[in-house]
Amino acid sequence: QLIRHQGVSRKGIHIGNNCWIGAKVTLLDGVTIGDNCVIAAGAVVTKSVPADTVVGGVPAKVLKNYKKPIIKKSLQDLKSYQDIQFSFKKGLPVN
Repeated sequence: QLIRHQGVSRKGIHIGNNCWIGAKVTLLDGVTIGDNCVIAAGAVVTKSVPADTVVGGVPAKVLKNYKKPIIKKSLQDLKSYQDIQFSFKKGLPVN
């Protein structure tokens, strides 16, 4: 059977939120890019990329995994920060 009579199947490419994709990146069909990913310039992505990773190369491989640090502040820290701001606005000395 001729190639032109065999039909075409398309899966689509899915790109998550907050992704950085470099120049001249090639994404093959059916690839899913997770949230918060960085894809280096010129990479050829042949497989799906998990979230929070940096990938690069031909074919692309994981260069680094990272997680965004979770910052926890207590209400007391927040209150002391607001007191410092208030002191600066009023021209009072900061303790």
